[in-house]
Amino acid sequence: MHIRISLPAQTLELFAANGELLRRYSVSTAGKGAGEQRGSFCTPRGKHIIRAKIGAGAPANTVFVRRRPTGELWTPELAAAHPGRDWILTRILWLSGCEPGKNRLGEVDTMRRYIYIHGSPDTVAMGVPASHGCIRMRNADIIELFELVPPYTVVEIIA
Repeated sequence: MHIRISLPAQTLELFAANGELLRRYSVSTAGKGAGEQRGSFCTPRGKHIIRAKIGAGAPANTVFVRRRPTGELWTPELAAAHPGRDWILTRILWLSGCEPGKNRLGEVDTMRRYIYIHGSPDTVAMGVPASHGCIRMRNADIIELFELVPPYTVVEIIA
């Protein structure tokens, strides 16, 4: 099983070990485009793995800060009270780069940049680059994907 994320198409595709396409989801990647540098707010390219799965069993719209549930559930009212907050909801698949010097170690380390595949408010547009570097998904989609993929699943991000 492996995942391919296309920055130009704004899609995440899940493939079986035999190459069969199992799922295709619309996503939102970085508004600033592709890039690996720490502090760039870009989505890193190349080969990654899912290093950690966070949020199993949490209700949809659970709010996470620093990978911990805050006890809040996202609502339009909560969003209105916190304008500009980058919402990380429901589930987190924390990515780790596999290519030293490209997306692993030093100033280009995907994991140390806290790049995730995560849920977002259903009001957030998918198919349009707008994140701060992460790969945003609809809550129902991230719940489904989370259940389908084991830790260390390969994630290829292409530009």
